[in-house]
Amino acid sequence: MKKILIILLLSGCSGVFAQSLAPLSIEKIMRDPKWIGVAPSNVRWSDDSKKIYFNWNPENADRDQLFAITPTDIKPAKVSLDERKAMIPEFGDWNKKHTLKVFEKNGDVFLSDLVSGKITQLTNTAEREGSPSFSGDESKIIFTRGENLFSFKIASGELVQLTNFTHSAAATPAPAASGRRGGGRRAATDVVAGNDQERWLKAQQLELFDIIKVKDKDRKLDSIERKEFEVKKLKEIAVDDKSVGDVVLSPDGRYVTYRLAKYPEGVKSAIVPNYVTASGFTEDIPNRTKVGEPQAAYESFVFDTQKDTVYKINTTTIPGIKDLPDYVKDYPKELERRTKANEDRKLVIRGPFWSEDSKYAMVEITAQDNKDLWVMKLDPATGSLTPMDRERNEAWVGGAGQGNVGWTDNTHFYFESEASGYAHIYLLGAATGTKKQLTTGKWEVQSLQLSKDKKTFYFIGNIEHPGVTHFYRIPVTGGEPVKITSMKGGNEVTLSPDEKWLAIRYSFSNKPWELYVQPNKPGAKAEQVTNSTTAEFKSYPWREPQVITFKNRYGSDVYARLYVPEKQDPAKPAVVFVHGAGYLQNVHFWWSSYFREYMFNNMLADNGYVVLDVDYSGSAGYGRDWRTAIYRHMGGKDLTDQEDGVKMLVEKYGVNPKHVGLYGGSYGGFITLMALFTEPDTWAAGGAIRSVTDWAHYNHGYTSSILNEPFTDEKSYRISSPIYFANGLKGNLLMLHGMVDQNVNYQDIIRLSQKLIELHKENWELASYPVEDHGFVQPSSWTDEYKRIFKLFETTLKKP
Repeated sequence: MKKILIILLLSGCSGVFAQSLAPLSIEKIMRDPKWIGVAPSNVRWSDDSKKIYFNWNPENADRDQLFAITPTDIKPAKVSLDERKAMIPEFGDWNKKHTLKVFEKNGDVFLSDLVSGKITQLTNTAEREGSPSFSGDESKIIFTRGENLFSFKIASGELVQLTNFTHSAAATPAPAASGRRGGGRRAATDVVAGNDQERWLKAQQLELFDIIKVKDKDRKLDSIERKEFEVKKLKEIAVDDKSVGDVVLSPDGRYVTYRLAKYPEGVKSAIVPNYVTASGFTEDIPNRTKVGEPQAAYESFVFDTQKDTVYKINTTTIPGIKDLPDYVKDYPKELERRTKANEDRKLVIRGPFWSEDSKYAMVEITAQDNKDLWVMKLDPATGSLTPMDRERNEAWVGGAGQGNVGWTDNTHFYFESEASGYAHIYLLGAATGTKKQLTTGKWEVQSLQLSKDKKTFYFIGNIEHPGVTHFYRIPVTGGEPVKITSMKGGNEVTLSPDEKWLAIRYSFSNKPWELYVQPNKPGAKAEQVTNSTTAEFKSYPWREPQVITFKNRYGSDVYARLYVPEKQDPAKPAVVFVHGAGYLQNVHFWWSSYFREYMFNNMLADNGYVVLDVDYSGSAGYGRDWRTAIYRHMGGKDLTDQEDGVKMLVEKYGVNPKHVGLYGGSYGGFITLMALFTEPDTWAAGGAIRSVTDWAHYNHGYTSSILNEPFTDEKSYRISSPIYFANGLKGNLLMLHGMVDQNVNYQDIIRLSQKLIELHKENWELASYPVEDHGFVQPSSWTDEYKRIFKLFETTLKKP
């Protein structure tokens, strides 16, 4: 008799498989992570560079608390409630001398004087003000209220509205004509001489009666006088039913640029039912749309305040505006339709980014089909664009550092691009159009910051190794990067406002994050501030995974973490862990965001398993070609990298090829399904957590970049979606999914379950978690989930 088991879990089940392990057990490692110790987080400096604030919980309290240190006194002290109330938000806009800062707090605008310490509240309204900044001459504060832009003159307090966006109102019916049946009577003063008869009567009245002549003369004089005293009204900018955003004022105050968005009507969104509610009734959670649904259409405009004129930024002359993506060649009818239509592609304009003297304005323009990113110079007087740089990628434009832009002086604009294959810094001459690459090599610039004097770039990069990050500096003109940090692992650096100190959040592969302070000098010693891990956590000798490389079938180096047991189980089993996606890296020398899986992998090794964790094709940290290797085929090279890893384990580490399993969540769950469905002879068992089962049901932003859209590139969705390959299942499959998952909806796993039922498949189970979203929260859920995965491996991978 065939058996299909679907398990609905209301809490951790007392009767499920459990095994007591020394020193690790599922119950121990899947507890509330406070047992590890709470690492410092949300590190930021005070504006005067005298204090470092951070959230921390060394006492294992219910909630993290705010602590502070100084660069010279690194003993953490709790921040009082009064000090917390008075704290200035981290973000805001500084004047050129870095003595004044304007910021928004609780929907109002404030001005802070760094020298005197005085804070002045500039607005106190029921409406919300935001995005404050200094005007080009620093005499005014520019901010938004609603959709409109305002300026506040610092010296006098004068408030001026700069834009007046108006939305279309419902049309009102015209009044009924006088004299018609049912119509009202018009007053004599309402008569408008609109026809020959009315004009004749008016002329007759002026001819016959002096009183009419006097009144007519008075009206004319009143009209002339009113014009003399009339205040010029702010131009109304009609935007119909579109949304206004990205409103920017040029430094000289002449031009206002803005973007309008028209959102499609009638677009369906998914609904996530919530079963465990306070009311006792099932409640629906409104969710996202699915890939391929119509997207917003954007247009950008310039308002010339001197000419009182509005005009659209002209995108029709952009190089390649009509270029079609290569994939449509696979669909002759679609290619013919698009070629015949000869339409401009839909775009989104970001910016402009103005030089301080207002002479130049640059914009970044992205194609909504994800294939192009242009940097262009905007002529605000005409709305025309001049090409400066174009990054074309037949897969999709993306990667580290995107969006890092700005000016090093009034004539040089910097940005990041993957043009060389890796994310690097480029400098454009605004006047000449020359482009210079400032950094180069098979590594990435992952964050970028310009010094206050605009002479130095600071950045985080993985120059030494894809899995090691350090803080570097180079001159804005280019040169050899100078490494400032020295600790091998992950270095998350926050530079002090005076640029004299570094606050470093540092970790290693087997040591969670801690806070350090270091002078901003190469080779300077980093002083450890926090010691967060508990004695219980330290009592276990956590492995430092070996970071290895192996060649895949295409000849590329694949990076992986390897856990080798001290004593291999006689069955010689192996487990492959597959990390999630969204552009993610897990083979590195810092503490993993997958810390539960890291501990579980240690436990597997304790139990005789060889464990492999692969940065497969599509992972972050390795440049453009690796990032886009999954284009149009998820479950292709990303899966064969796992397969090639198993081959390496069999050849080098004596693993039994019949005793190999894998597990992972989200994209890792998707790969687990594809592995068991399309390469069933390699995998004896798999644990698929919160898995995508059909990419046509995932979101638009992520999926359309990689697979285009289902109705224009159906082939990509068919070869990339596990639901089409479910008939290939041979091994033992355990699926686990949160029922209120708002990322990968529970519907995904239910649709696959129905498919497996219809295919009469037997070796599968579904464990459902009623209160869990995409990222599980309850320790009972984590415990139950990994008990089931461990039981799966123990019972299937250790068979004789």
